Amino acid sequence: MSAANDDQDPSTPESAIPAALGRNLRRLRTRQGLSLERLARLSGVSRAMLGQIELGRSAPTITLLWKIARALDVTLTALTRLDGRGEVLLMREDQARSFVSRDGLVRSRSLAPPGEGRGADLLEIRLRPGGCENGGGVSSGASINLVVVEGAVELRVGKGSHRLAAGDAVLFEAERTYQCRNADDVDARLFLVLSHGEG
Repeated sequence: MSAANDDQDPSTPESAIPAALGRNLRRLRTRQGLSLERLARLSGVSRAMLGQIELGRSAPTITLLWKIARALDVTLTALTRLDGRGEVLLMREDQARSFVSRDGLVRSRSLAPPGEGRGADLLEIRLRPGGCENGGGVSSGASINLVVVEGAVELRVGKGSHRLAAGDAVLFEAERTYQCRNADDVDARLFLVLSHGEG
């Protein structure tokens, strides 16, 4: 798969995501004078993976994107924004930038205006039956607030396990790894807010 060009039609968001992500990563990295090797050390993401992302040949997981964003000291939305700005940005659901797991059971999308996040990232996560979202391991100082909107999930944070139903919410430090699994036979929908720590 070759890297897409800069004037790719934003009305085809799924194919535009890797190209836009690659452009943003390259721009943010070079603006800070970081080599791929240096960013790899800061983020814990391999140089090879960073290179593939910059070429638009890889769609990384949310966890990898968080690690890269934290290393660059930017929000997730700044890293994943598509071209185009305005005073009011309307994001239609069918044109949202979505990230789909390899098995197709987990879909997440950013709900914050691209490039306009201020200290936090807001995501919607949909888990099909059997779907499992793994995350966390983000630099200290950040926190995760997870709210279940539909369905039920089994959340494991560290050694603790919690069953969450619609309307339940939980808050924990983002440096702790977590696993969120659909505990029901219907789809589950959650909102996740990653609040960045100071500095």
